[in-house]
Amino acid sequence: MRRGDIRVAILRALQAGPAHGYEVIRRLEEGSGGFWRPSAGSVYPTLQMLEDEGLLSSHEDNGKRVYELTDTGHAEAESGAGADRGFPWDSEEGLTGYRALRGAVSQLMLATRQVQVAGEPELVERAAAIVKEARQKLYQLLAES
Repeated sequence: MRRGDIRVAILRALQAGPAHGYEVIRRLEEGSGGFWRPSAGSVYPTLQMLEDEGLLSSHEDNGKRVYELTDTGHAEAESGAGADRGFPWDSEEGLTGYRALRGAVSQLMLATRQVQVAGEPELVERAAAIVKEARQKLYQLLAES
C-alpha cells in the first residue's frame, strides 16, 4: 500500500456499514485476500482523524466504539482523493504477481513439511540446501532491481 492509502481504504471499508476498529481491519484484510492487514496503530489514529474531519461519526456499542460514514464521508469515499487509483486488490493485474508468489511460498512450505516427515537426514540436508539457494537467488533478484 502507498502512504496515505489507509485513509481511502478505511472510508471504503465503512461503505459496507458501521464497524468498530478491528472490524475495519478485518474488512481490509479480507478485501485484499489476506495480502494486507493494517495495524491497529495505523487504523485507530486514522479513524479519529476522519472523525475530527467530519467524515465519520462514532458511538459506543457494548463497550466498543463503532464508526460510520457521515454524508460527507460517503461522498469522499465515492469520489475523494485517491478514489481513481484504486487498490492493488481491485484489479487482477495489481495483485496477480503477489498472489502467485504467496501461493508458491505456501506450496514450498507444504513440500518442506513432507520432506521433514520423510525424516531421512540426507534428504533433509538436500532440501535445506535447495531452500538456502532459493533464498540467495531471491536476494540476488532484489539486488538487481
